[in-house]
Order: sequence, then C-alpha cells, then structure tokens
Amino acid sequence: MQIIDWVIVVFYFLVSLVIGLLYKKRAEKSQEDFFLSGRKLPWWLAGLSMVATTFAADTPLAVTELVGKNGIAGNWLWWNMLIGGMLTVFFFAKLWRRAGILTDVEFIELRYSGKSAAFLRGFKSLYLGLFMNIIIMGWVNLAMMKILIGMFPEYVNESNVLIFISACLVITAIYSAISGLWGVTVTDAFQFILAMAGCIILAVIVVNQPQIGGIAGLKEKLPEWSLRFLPVISSETSSTGTGGVLIMTISSLLAFVGIQWWASWYPGAEPGGGGYVAQRMMSAKDEKHSLKATLFFQIAHYAIRPWPWVIVGLASLVLYPELSMEDKGIGYVKAMNDFLPVGLKGLMLAAFFAAYMSTIATHLNWGTSYFINDFYKRFISPESKYKDKETAEKAYVKAGRILTIALMLLSILVTTQMTSISGVWSFVIECGAGLGLVLILRWFWWRVNAISEITATVTPFIIFGAMKIFKINIEFPDSLFIIVPLTTLSWLIATYISKPVTQETLTKFYKRVHPGGYGWKSVSALNPEVKPDSGYARLILNWICGIILVYMFLFGFGRIIFGEYMSGIIFIAIGLIAGYIIFFDLSRKDSKN
Repeated sequence: MQIIDWVIVVFYFLVSLVIGLLYKKRAEKSQEDFFLSGRKLPWWLAGLSMVATTFAADTPLAVTELVGKNGIAGNWLWWNMLIGGMLTVFFFAKLWRRAGILTDVEFIELRYSGKSAAFLRGFKSLYLGLFMNIIIMGWVNLAMMKILIGMFPEYVNESNVLIFISACLVITAIYSAISGLWGVTVTDAFQFILAMAGCIILAVIVVNQPQIGGIAGLKEKLPEWSLRFLPVISSETSSTGTGGVLIMTISSLLAFVGIQWWASWYPGAEPGGGGYVAQRMMSAKDEKHSLKATLFFQIAHYAIRPWPWVIVGLASLVLYPELSMEDKGIGYVKAMNDFLPVGLKGLMLAAFFAAYMSTIATHLNWGTSYFINDFYKRFISPESKYKDKETAEKAYVKAGRILTIALMLLSILVTTQMTSISGVWSFVIECGAGLGLVLILRWFWWRVNAISEITATVTPFIIFGAMKIFKINIEFPDSLFIIVPLTTLSWLIATYISKPVTQETLTKFYKRVHPGGYGWKSVSALNPEVKPDSGYARLILNWICGIILVYMFLFGFGRIIFGEYMSGIIFIAIGLIAGYIIFFDLSRKDSKN
C-alpha cells in the first residue's frame, strides 16, 4: 500500500460520511423517513441496496472457498435459494408494499389478534432486532478481520485488528444514525458500484497473469470437475468438501430443490420475503417499484454478481494449490496482495470496506427499526405519552439514533467472543425448517394465527435438539425430511386447537391488503365490496419465467466468459424470451389498470 492507495481509501470514507450528512434532514421528519425513506425509493435504488446488503466482506471469500472445494457447481448450495426469492417477487412484493407497515414484525399484529400476537411481536423484535442481528454483524466483523490480517500481516494481527474494525464501525454507525435509510440506501448504491468494480478489475488482472494465461490457459490448467456448472447426482453419499465436483444424492437434491426454498427461514432469504428485503420493498414508491426492485435484486444477486468471484476462485486453484480445504477462501486475499498494482490495491481495499459497511449499515438501521417500532414504541413508550404526533416521531428518531450507536458497540463486544462461524449456515436453516410455510400461508389462509407461527418457530429447535440428544445422525440437508414434516404437523394441530383470529382483525387486514385465493373465501363473502387479488395462474407463470430468466442468464454469462459463445448466446436468448413474457404480462396488467 502506497500513499495513493491510502488516499483512495480515505476518499471513500469521506464520501460515505458526506452522503450521510446530505440526507440528515430527510431522516429527521418521522420514523417512516428514518426507517423507510418516506416510502419514496425508486426501484433501482431499492434493488441496488438489497444487492449491496447481501454483498458482505466475507462473500467473495465464501464463494472462493466453495469453488476451491467443489468447483463452480459448489455455488448451488446458495444458487438454489433463487426459487424462493422469485416467489417473493411476484407473490409478496406488492403485498408488503400494500400493507403500509413500518417493519415486517409489525405485520404480526396487523394479521393476528390477542395476547399471543402481542407476545410474538415483542419476542421477534428482540430476537431478530438484537440477538440475531448482533450475531450476524459479529459474523461479518470476523470476515473483515480476516481480510485485514491477510492484507497487512506486518501491521495488523489478532491482537490489534479489532481497533481497525471498531474505527470502521464508528464511521458506519455515524452516517447510519445521521441519515437513516435514505443515507444507507444511497451509500449502498455507491458502495456496491465500487465493490463490484474492484472485484471485476481483480478478476481481469488475475486471470491474465502469465501463470494463468487468460481464460484459455485457465481451462487447460484446471481439472475437469472444477468447470462443471451443475452438481453430479449420485446414489452415493454426498462428497462436498473433498476437492471434487459437488456430488448430491437424490435425497439431497430433493431437499434443496423441493423443500428448503419454501420451508426454511434464513436471514435475507425468508420465504415470502422479510427482514431487510421486506424493508426495501416497503420503502419503494409503490407496488410496481417494489416488484421491479425485488426482480432486479434476484437477477443481480444470482446471475451477474458471482462471476468475478468465481473466476478468482478458479484461478486460486492454479496459483495456490498448497492451500488446505479450510483455507481456500484465503486465496482471494492472497490474489489481491500478489497481483494488484499501486492504486488498484487501495481501490480494492476500499471495495472491501464498501461491501462490509453496506451490510453493517443495513443491519444497524434494520435492527433498530425492530426495537424502536415493535418493542419500545409498542410496549414501553407509546405515542399516547407525547403531546402530539410530531413530538412523538422526533423522540422515536432520536431513540433510533441512540440505539444505532448502541448496536454498534454490542456488535464489537460480541465479536470479541466469536472464534468461528463454521456450521452456522446449516444450523440456522435446520432450526428454521418448517417455519417458512407459515410465513407464506399467513398471507393466503385466514385460519393461520399467532399460535401457528409461535409453534412453527419453536418446534424445529426442539426436534433439532432431540436429534442431537438421541444421536440421530442425519446430516443437513437430509435432516429437513424429518424436521419439516414434524414441524408442519405440529403447527397445523396447534392452529386447529387454538382460537382463530378475531373477525375484526381479519376484516381490517383483508380490506387493507385484499389477498385473493380460496383461503380467504369466508372473509371475502363478508366483505363483497373489496376486490381481492386474482390471476394466480398468471403469477405462477411469471414465477417460472423469472426462475428461467435468472438461471439462463447465469449460465449464459458463464459460457460466454469461458469462450463458449454459441451456447452462451442460446442461454441468454432463452432468458430474454422468459423476460419478455414477464414484461408483456406486467405491461398488459398496467394498461388494464
């Protein structure tokens, strides 16, 4: 790192702070402005913010590790989540925007009634907004610490790295607290563009090193298994992590493709939308912008963004064959150190700070929104305690700013106690298995109540714990075949033996959101003046076309990068046809409206 490199890094931090200051006044007006940008985000900005949030500092390292262990096909461990994400685009984006709520946790008392609904709202606001949120930020902090130690071993080590992380967190917390979601989303857009530019530049430089010899040389030097786009389906036990193509048993394939995407809850990939994705959908200008933002997110997240990381991951197999399976992800950092020239090294470090800070900023704002709106305002300091609404709103914004700083400090404390994130991914999915179906059906079936969701939340933990106690050694993802059916049976029984949601609450929800389908038939009969949603066959067609669009773009871009132009063009053409079907249908709907 030379002077020019440090100038670039300092300039990046200054720009982030300036953006925060520019949007300070917009955030001060109300909770809605602070947490939802006044519901005025255009689709492209909301979509960029979603993509930036899911691009954390650890993401390139994680993809490099997947590629190092199981080639390109290793990415199917997360590429499969597109199926659920595309469901959110066409079935739920408009419903979230239409609900007119501040957080997805607030949805609980809009949809359910009684003490059980109040308990669930309060519990989720603390569990997700504080506990889970701080754990995730600690996870992201650990990844950034690994990057800094890898890039500056002569200056940064395990004893002092937290000082550098803390300084970065303070800057992030300041602009997040000052500017609210407006500042977070605008800095997200700037940070994402910078981060992707750095990743693309690194991929181009690395693949053109003499040791690699361009894409053609890379293909010659790599084993055949590493270039496979699809996993191998075999009757044998899965062999992930053995330095060969990803092998899935038929049962594992069915678990990923047939169960996980709709049954399991996972932060950022919740069935039916949720978390910061729901926050961005609710922040959009209208239902159309909400849908477009979420569709753009799915395309960029799965089809465009991964390829620069994949290229560096493949190149690191050639450049650093000595790396163990556990250290494959470090190949990304080593490539940065070894091949980036003066100036570009600073740009790449700024890119990693951008990826890191975009994720942290969102989690600070999102977690604060849960605590302030769904716990503090709901149970401790309701609006009735203030002389008027304007005074209350300013007080909540002030409390939100204070809590943003507090969350930042708590994340530092938690990071000091964390040593590893190994196994967290599968653990979270297993302990949320079965909950996803409730999160979907609560929009489409009036009988689902708060007891249903509480049961579906608790049961997977009980089953997972029992499997460990009684040493039932069924590994993820095959464990889903046990956890999901038992959880589903449990919450269905709980639903029918508990009291239904009051008619008053159901009617209020139905009039505001007007969901359609057979599941609301009895409520619809009592409210004939409300026109429910229809055309679900059309939505299913759009959902299928959306999945085809993204996967065809993913394969097409990959084939073209590897010089297989004809097959790449064919894949992209199929994707464009699927995209045109979606565009035609949405345009026809707009003309009718």
